Amino acid sequence: MGKRRRVAERRRTKPAVVGGVLAVVVGGVGIGAYALYGGDGAAADERTAASAASQKAKAVKTGPLSAVEVTTAAQGFLTAWQQGRLPQAAAATDDATAATALLTGFVEDAHIEKATFTPGTPAGDKVPFTVKGTVTYKGVSKPLTYTSALTVVRRAGDGEPIVRWQPSVVHPDLQAGDTLVTGESGTPPVKALDRDGGEITTAKYPSLGTVLDGLREKYGKIAGGKAGIELRVVRGKESKAKKAADKTLLELSEGTPGTVKTTLSPRLQAAAEQQVATRQRASVVVLRPSTGEILAVANSGHGFNTAFQGSLAPGSTMKVITSSLLIEKGLAGADKAHPCPKTFKYGGWEFHNDDDFEIKNGSFKASFARSCNTAFISQAPELDNSDLTRQAQQVFGLSMNNWSVGVPTFDGSVPVQSQAPMAASLIGQGGVRMNPLNMASVAATVKSGVFHQPYLVSPDVDHRTLATAQRTMSAGTLAQLRELMRYTAAYGTAAQAMSGLGPDYGAKTGSAEVDGQEKPNGWFTAYRGDLAAAGVVQAGGHGGETAGPIVAALLRMG
Repeated sequence: MGKRRRVAERRRTKPAVVGGVLAVVVGGVGIGAYALYGGDGAAADERTAASAASQKAKAVKTGPLSAVEVTTAAQGFLTAWQQGRLPQAAAATDDATAATALLTGFVEDAHIEKATFTPGTPAGDKVPFTVKGTVTYKGVSKPLTYTSALTVVRRAGDGEPIVRWQPSVVHPDLQAGDTLVTGESGTPPVKALDRDGGEITTAKYPSLGTVLDGLREKYGKIAGGKAGIELRVVRGKESKAKKAADKTLLELSEGTPGTVKTTLSPRLQAAAEQQVATRQRASVVVLRPSTGEILAVANSGHGFNTAFQGSLAPGSTMKVITSSLLIEKGLAGADKAHPCPKTFKYGGWEFHNDDDFEIKNGSFKASFARSCNTAFISQAPELDNSDLTRQAQQVFGLSMNNWSVGVPTFDGSVPVQSQAPMAASLIGQGGVRMNPLNMASVAATVKSGVFHQPYLVSPDVDHRTLATAQRTMSAGTLAQLRELMRYTAAYGTAAQAMSGLGPDYGAKTGSAEVDGQEKPNGWFTAYRGDLAAAGVVQAGGHGGETAGPIVAALLRMG
């Protein structure tokens, strides 16, 4: 990385030269020239005091920004940035210190030259713009073009329009603490292969961009490749805490890639890509229950790997784990009578079933198949606060943050809760958080009878240790749990999606309510033969109708 220059303090000397352009030093937070007053100091103080009083007397601007204010603020910022007047550009934001650091890094660390910034048509207070420039490093140059956006807000104190500072203004892939750097990549590139030896590219599989980034970060230095020169996003501590990988934006000179073989099935991966493309905000994962091998992963949105790193309430698919707990404790049995009232109160909350249905004189199997919430909530008084957490960790290998898949993942979270939140966690709400990888693993554990940590790259490649579960379910509990899922696939809420896939199958649907979202997230987890899969469609509606067809289509390929 190049050395960052400290922003010069205001002084009565020559104007500063920034990025090869003569820059006028800014006084205060407004954009304008700093006037050098000579003569009597007292007079200058009087003028300053009078000016301050005049400014204070002005009414603070409030209310929605006008189109003129938005356009003027955006153009002022972009013009100063383009002309290399970085202190003025930074002062036109609500965080001049952070803006100065990234704007300076844009020139000194990213080595972007001759940049132009062309604003597009504003949409309210948001202004898109196009960046065009040249990245030059050690005699090698390449053109760079991308789009970004800024938002105009009123400045605290006087209400003047300014740019709200966000790292994404400089580049849409930047998050807090991240930087843009051009140079020899610290990590050599990798050539990822599917299980049949075919090369994995984003041209073939658009969903796998984040997966390829993760493979490079994990295996680039041990796969035998040689680094090239590139412009990339280098993640800061906050992004790394979220398990975000560094990202290559532009390759100036090619490195020599090393080779990494994955467990992905080209046939299933292609089908998964096609399936999620039919829905907005859809994600799916397919596993082999007998080994834990990940056979496919796909997301309809390509900027974030929700399938592996999402943190979402799983809704009623969580009832698979809860059922195993209730059966083990003797609180439920597949064919035993079990209450399913319209509502149930616990911890000050009143819990409802969908449309307030009830099942009179029904069995636990009937409640599971129809996804009766109160059948599970009614057992909360019989449970300790930590029971569900221990079951998820000890039997299903979740919520311990110790999976080593080969790329970044979120391994599920089932926190210890009390009162109403504990009850809500029994039906996959409250503080419980999962993603399709986690829920596919749950189905795989039921199918195989033992937890196999999912993995994308064989542990033989780097001799890493895969996570294990502390114990397995008893044969009786496992048999009942499989019966619950089989019955749901045949006669319950999953029957339509799973039609024709039996008899060696099982499924569970889920719908997770999200505050401020009109439709719930639709979940579906299932197994058939030696395939297990799970999917989610965010804001899609009931899982059997949204995620169900995606998962079932992939299971049919088994």
